Amino acid sequence: MQSLVSTAWLYENFNNPDLVILDASLESNVANLEVKYPELQIKGARFFDFKNVFADKNSPLPNMLPTAELFEKECRKLGINTTSEIVVYDNVGVYASPRVWWMFKAMGHNSIAVLDGGLTDWKDKNLECEPKKQSKLKAGNFIANFQSNLVKDSFQILENISLKKEIVIDARSKDRFMGLIPETRENLKSGHIPNSLNLPFLEVLDQRKFRSKEELQLIFKKLPLKEKGLVFTCGSGITACILQLAIEITGITNTSIYDGSWTDWGQLEEFPIEK
Repeated sequence: MQSLVSTAWLYENFNNPDLVILDASLESNVANLEVKYPELQIKGARFFDFKNVFADKNSPLPNMLPTAELFEKECRKLGINTTSEIVVYDNVGVYASPRVWWMFKAMGHNSIAVLDGGLTDWKDKNLECEPKKQSKLKAGNFIANFQSNLVKDSFQILENISLKKEIVIDARSKDRFMGLIPETRENLKSGHIPNSLNLPFLEVLDQRKFRSKEELQLIFKKLPLKEKGLVFTCGSGITACILQLAIEITGITNTSIYDGSWTDWGQLEEFPIEK
């Protein structure tokens, strides 16, 4: 599967017996993006709750990737199989869905795509929706195979400051990156990881969708990437995945996500910060 699919593609493949549609919508978002259809879902969609179910409940940090065992168990509850071709969307166009796309990649399942424009584009094209609901599902046989190279932790990021083997790109707004405004979460310092670059995630989007491949190539060409591996970070690991998907659209795949992101780094003692 391509990593990004259109509403036309989903409509044409809607009756594929291996198709699984996942709803990754959040009730609210830090970017204050408008939720147009909060009570609706695409017909037959299954809710993927990465805030409360698909998360490491032993971590004090939000949204942390769970163990492969937990991920596998919960995917099976959603009726997901090893042969499933998954399309994930959210209710603001593109926001939370790339996070789920990355999670499946990190668990070794590559047949996963984000619906460009999400529920908004689907509904605006008068395609079939239904009230949000959870249906009883036959258990799946999904198998998780954790890909550690796609995930970075704080100590790897710290080591990279001196080694400079990878380039860290921060998806937060410029004001947050520069430490000009307080962080949205309490007890977090302001600023950014030393040597990291800033690319606010909204710059790769246009009207709730990803910009074209050519536009994205121009955006990333302006950054001094130097053909190194890339690590994406943000506030809590959600919008970093938007940048990761954006650069994959251009053909660059040597990337990973700092899972804890600034929620982790900004509360660590004696970890360096730049402003």
